[in-house]
Amino acid sequence: MLTDTHCHLDDPRFEDDLDAVLARAVAAGVGRMLIPGVSPARWPRARALAARVGGSYALGTHPHALTETQEVPTDPGGAVAIGECGLDGAIAVPWEVQERVLLAHLALARECGLPVILHVYRAHDRMLPILRDWAPIRGVVHSFSAGPELVPEYIALGLHLSMCGPVTWERAHKPLRTLRAIPKERLLLETDAPAQCPRPWRGRNEPAFLPAILAAMETARGEALRDILESNARSLGW
Repeated sequence: MLTDTHCHLDDPRFEDDLDAVLARAVAAGVGRMLIPGVSPARWPRARALAARVGGSYALGTHPHALTETQEVPTDPGGAVAIGECGLDGAIAVPWEVQERVLLAHLALARECGLPVILHVYRAHDRMLPILRDWAPIRGVVHSFSAGPELVPEYIALGLHLSMCGPVTWERAHKPLRTLRAIPKERLLLETDAPAQCPRPWRGRNEPAFLPAILAAMETARGEALRDILESNARSLGW
């Protein structure tokens, strides 16, 4: 069974047909799902859903939520990771706010001995100097968006890198170059559902599409990856 290391099952877009979504995931061979935290308002639902599906959850405040709240978790409880947290250069939240909240997450992850789930979009030049002060770091940069030239920088910090739907997209030249540059022992698999839907589907993404992402990754790299990806997820406690 595959592990979807990043799927937002607590998203409102799954409210009306969650049972069917879960049934399709199981039928597709996706047996475990990690629900990352995005805002304090959704943490209780993430916990409840993780218990319901036999999966796991993380606690964090996504950069996109910072217009509503700057609260960060203080007690991870039964969470298996801290996050999703990070930096995003496409939003109107001041860098100083984003960086302060990120540092609070990094501090909690270190204090609790938990891996961190990082969101980095159009902000690699700001994120890397911050992370160097915290290395080594156990965790993942999810939906890794940088080019292959930055792969060694993040790997040197101790992080895993995760890929998702864009590896299946038409003209996905950069994601595929990046995918091939990641050492397989540091590679993770995710959907980021309901976002970043893989081809041939369009619209809402869901965990049942994870095997298609895996197949695209294996084709691009010319090697079997299922066992090592599952081992990598387990190494982070997922």
